Amino acid sequence: MSIDAVHTSRDLKAIIGEPEVVEDAGDLAADVENSEAWLTLKEAATALQAIQAADGSVPEEHDRPVARMEVERIVGAIRELAPLFPHDAEYLEASVGDFARWSAEDFGVPDFFDSLVSFQPQQHRVDGLRHLVVFPMYTQNGSRDRFVEAVLVEVIWPEFVAQLESEYTNRLFVSLRLVDFTPGYDTNSAVLFPETVAMREIPTFTWGAIFQDREAARYRRVVAAASEITKLELPEAAARMLTDQQLTEQTFVMWDLIHDRTHMRGDLPFDPFMIKQRMPYFLYALEELRCDLTAFRECVRLQARLDERVAAGEELSAVDAEVREHAALVQYAVLFDRIFRFSITGTRVRNYDGLGGQLLFAWLHRRGVLHWTDTRLTVDWADVPGAVVALADAIDGLYWESIDRPKTAHWLAAYELVRSVVTPHPASQWARGLGDDVLSGPPAGFTDAVLADEFPLSMFFEALEKKMRPVIASTSGIRAGD
Repeated sequence: MSIDAVHTSRDLKAIIGEPEVVEDAGDLAADVENSEAWLTLKEAATALQAIQAADGSVPEEHDRPVARMEVERIVGAIRELAPLFPHDAEYLEASVGDFARWSAEDFGVPDFFDSLVSFQPQQHRVDGLRHLVVFPMYTQNGSRDRFVEAVLVEVIWPEFVAQLESEYTNRLFVSLRLVDFTPGYDTNSAVLFPETVAMREIPTFTWGAIFQDREAARYRRVVAAASEITKLELPEAAARMLTDQQLTEQTFVMWDLIHDRTHMRGDLPFDPFMIKQRMPYFLYALEELRCDLTAFRECVRLQARLDERVAAGEELSAVDAEVREHAALVQYAVLFDRIFRFSITGTRVRNYDGLGGQLLFAWLHRRGVLHWTDTRLTVDWADVPGAVVALADAIDGLYWESIDRPKTAHWLAAYELVRSVVTPHPASQWARGLGDDVLSGPPAGFTDAVLADEFPLSMFFEALEKKMRPVIASTSGIRAGD
């Protein structure tokens, strides 16, 4: 069937109904990853990538007949699969239209605005519900090319998280599990963000998704290896996460639910989407760490509140018991993911997540909570919550004070907070003191003076990184069953 014929088909209509209807739809797509239609779609998208340019177009005229054939295969597969995803009917119909227009316009820079604004996964946060996602897009921490990618995903939304969301409202947050994917997601990418899609204009974004299964799987592998290398004896609950993928997935859902909403809450001296601005990278480190430590702080509070109820003799509901259990686990997840994975993952060029991990480690070490003695890592577990919350307080205090400061004065104050814990590079202009020509000049001069690796790894992390390098590399493309 031609693309035009598919575009005019009327069988991709949304099911309108109560939430139970969507829940019932969850079983329709079971085992779809083994269907001929999905395998055809995946194969066609992968073949199309080979002739796409970085901007998503197919620039060579001689490649366009092949592109047209592959797009027709993609459209045919979407049409065949659509009845299995009735909750995505409007989106899948729009996707067919976007592919048809792209083909009719001879494969210039793709524009999938219409299908993007029709895709609304945040409206269907039902545990186990599946989505078929097909867009020309880049993948964060993966490919920067806007290739056509196809992804099968499944919602992770346990009952206790649904209850938490009423307290930590985050209507944009979607938690997913990878089922199958094209090469763009056979990488370190663990997010699905609408801004990565090729489109003619930027809409108001209504959702953002994180693959908690990938986060959990690589956490389990990295922390298991790092704790063995450092001879760290994990508490029983923390150790259980390393053998239970589902438990760890749900822990990461709780963590990210609170983290994600924090970017727009608090005493913020800047646009909460400051990642789009050109600032010294250590400011990004503090912002991401602030959000993680807020999740940590909230989980300390939740655990204490529920512990008090148990101590008073109250029997918790099953959902409250899960909140209590996962609140404790989030604290371990933040601590170990930040220290063992973030600190030594990626290049040393403006690695803001790496710096955040170094900062947390050094803060705990200098406060006598974490010890590296006789080549063994030990932790005074009872003192961890107070020490971590103290770091959160320090960052919150910096933000509160900086509301009254000029931008560059905030940058200088932030640098002083970081350097008070993590030692900067000996050649750092910032550490020696910026010259008057920079201080009196535009903010760009401040940013230009920051070294690519302003805060190098400590000797502890240098040694750990060498031993952990193969483990970190092995987590690229990881999924729950790996």
